[in-house]
Amino acid sequence: MRKLLLSTVIAATAATGAFAQSASDVAKARRAFYTLVNFEMSTLGGMAQGKVDYDADLASQSAGDLMTLASLHTADYFAPGSSNEDIPGETRAKSDIWDDMEGLQEKGMAFYQAVAELNEVAGNGLEALQPAMGKVGGTCKACHDDFRAKDF
Repeated sequence: MRKLLLSTVIAATAATGAFAQSASDVAKARRAFYTLVNFEMSTLGGMAQGKVDYDADLASQSAGDLMTLASLHTADYFAPGSSNEDIPGETRAKSDIWDDMEGLQEKGMAFYQAVAELNEVAGNGLEALQPAMGKVGGTCKACHDDFRAKDF
């Protein structure tokens, strides 16, 4: 069921690049993408923080799903005109993103690399999962600190 949901949402959001999209549609696709990222991060984070029991199979599956998400071409989710200044109340993406696309890309690559490392070790025990999740979380925080507003 999880794979079906993930595949459906990925297909739906990936198709957005084929058509001219409104700023609201771009923001919706971006939020859908990050909702899926958050879902997988919550599963893995719960294990890493000891809030739920570590499960090697589930950790591997979630890390693999996160790797799939990190591998998507997401440039279309950051179309100009889709910041919180352009469409207030619909996104927390700061306009700073479009002033520093290189910085955004660097942070995206750091996320991808950290997720790739996580994907390699997630099923190898809690001791391997925890530092890898810390690194992924650090890449998320770095991007949020620079490019995400606190409120919509």
